[in-house]
Amino acid sequence: MKQNIGTKCVQAGYTPKNGEPRQIPIVQSTTFKYDTSEDMGKLFDLEASGYFYTRLQNPTNDYVAAKIAALEGGTSGMLTSSGQAANFFALFNLAGCGDHIVSSASIYGGTFNLIKVTMAKMGIETTFVSPDCTEEELNAAFRENTKAVFGETIANPALTVLDIEKFARAAHAHGVPLIIDNTFPTPVNCRPIEWGADIVTHSTTKYMDGHGGAVGGAIVDSGKFDWMAHAEKFPGLCTPDDSYHGITYAEKFGNGGAFITKCTAQLMRDFGSIQSPQNAFLLNLGLESLHVRMPKHVENGQAVAEFLQGRDEVNYVSYPGLPGDKYYALAQKYMGNGGCGVVSFEIKGGRQAAEAFMKKLRLFAIETHVADARSCCLNPATSTHRQMTDEQLAEAGIPAGLIRISCGLEDSADLIADLKQAFEN
Repeated sequence: MKQNIGTKCVQAGYTPKNGEPRQIPIVQSTTFKYDTSEDMGKLFDLEASGYFYTRLQNPTNDYVAAKIAALEGGTSGMLTSSGQAANFFALFNLAGCGDHIVSSASIYGGTFNLIKVTMAKMGIETTFVSPDCTEEELNAAFRENTKAVFGETIANPALTVLDIEKFARAAHAHGVPLIIDNTFPTPVNCRPIEWGADIVTHSTTKYMDGHGGAVGGAIVDSGKFDWMAHAEKFPGLCTPDDSYHGITYAEKFGNGGAFITKCTAQLMRDFGSIQSPQNAFLLNLGLESLHVRMPKHVENGQAVAEFLQGRDEVNYVSYPGLPGDKYYALAQKYMGNGGCGVVSFEIKGGRQAAEAFMKKLRLFAIETHVADARSCCLNPATSTHRQMTDEQLAEAGIPAGLIRISCGLEDSADLIADLKQAFEN
């Protein structure tokens, strides 16, 4: 029976059998017992499904990953220890030393540094393009050794909206998948796979958890990218893996399972960035109310953005839900029910003015966090994006006086009153 998104938030991923726990059980165990070595050997050979060590997989995690995959419309998924780990795994599962990636320049600062600096040390080059680039400019960024395209549905904190179909067309024309970080809108408000994305990632720490209780990440495979049709580009998926008994993932597990199986059998095995079962349990509690919470976040974000638009102390407001916003049309196309509760604005006076303003806030707490039940704020130039140069900040659309505020689930009138007193005191 086809289910709507709200029903999937509550029910997907885990169906208890007769007499089993109604809530997802927390399997807080590092290891799993088997009667014979042959039984365990089948697991190591990927000939049977099951669990042998939580560093690779755990039942609690798999239940929750299955729910997120169902929400995104994918065929398989996995949890990671953080959103940063999810993005790294998704990219590194395809690209290695000597390879190349195309990425939107307007992405979260930590991810920018991961791709620009850390992965470059591994021999992976990246060409960054403006999310507003023309199709000709986008296509010009590709090389023979390009293995993936990366972007964020709504960029953190610039709030640019990616034209998913444009980036998907370019990726597919060059025989590579499009990877989209869908953290801000969540699958409640946008499902990138429906617009051509092949792999979707999340920082589940944000809206999916929703309560600032558990760090985590997730990867979902659409199951739509034909790896064998581009076998020369993806030998890791389309030729035998000598580190895993000569398995060819794309042949054995097909388009629907190859990517996540390889990511688990290779990367999770070697890096061990697993999400703890306890965190997965907490994440699931957040997912069960995601469809109820997101409309309230959007409602508060819209009200606050409209208030900020009328203040003389503000140079500009970025919120895709505002009719005059540069990305309004794209937001309406891809996120008709609204995007998220995050609003960015540039206060006049730069860093000093931003810091002075934030000190006066009472409800909006200064935190290196975003997208949970409690409202918070920060100045990216002096916190999350401080590793970027002024030129890089400008390219990413993040001026020094930018303040990112995350509207929680409080009453919007109280949030506006807090902002008002901070401007006037």
